[in-house]
Amino acid sequence: MNGRLVLFDIDGTLVDTGGAGMAALKQAAEELFGAEGPELDLAGSTDSGIVMGLLAHFGEKATPERMRSFYGCYLSFLAENLAEGGHEGRVLPGVVALLEALRTGGAVLGLLTGNVELGAEIKVRHYGLHEYFGFGAFGDDHHDRNKLGPIALLRAAEELGREFSGGESLVIGDTPKDIACGRAMGAMTVCVATGMFSALDLRTNGADHVFENFEDCDAVISGIFGGRRGG
Repeated sequence: MNGRLVLFDIDGTLVDTGGAGMAALKQAAEELFGAEGPELDLAGSTDSGIVMGLLAHFGEKATPERMRSFYGCYLSFLAENLAEGGHEGRVLPGVVALLEALRTGGAVLGLLTGNVELGAEIKVRHYGLHEYFGFGAFGDDHHDRNKLGPIALLRAAEELGREFSGGESLVIGDTPKDIACGRAMGAMTVCVATGMFSALDLRTNGADHVFENFEDCDAVISGIFGGRRGG
């Protein structure tokens, strides 16, 4: 794993916020528009895509100013929801051990997430994971998740002073959109069934490795880097 670039999704992969993010989006819509808006599909979506859809629903143009206004409101509610602790969030099983093993083994760790950058920082800091991630690509970099991979490669090069190819990279997530994102950049895709999708769903969508969870860190590392398919 030495020198490999490993890019992690956040929600459903690293942590479960217990609905704090969804609640914050609805609270922001209520605050700004007087209604929660339509049902939202957050699985693998980017925050910018979600907010663009919300603004369209309420007849608003997705101008940079309007997007920033929504983000500001949303992020305030997100931080408040997490701080209050009413959503019973948690770091998902085996995540810390896996991050430690990857870092000790010389992997380069980054984020590849639909969260806007500040939202990602709020989440990983709240759950004590911020020390593992010095860079990433985020939902405010582009509304199309499949465009985020090349951005992550550029950020990794800026951070480490060397270029990374898609073939040297792994994308780890919990949704079919993570798989599509990894494929779009030519990366290996690793999925964990701790989000909304089952292991069967993720295998059917073509993930290179699928795990029910990350509790058995040794098996995960062996499954990914030992050349055999994960459970």
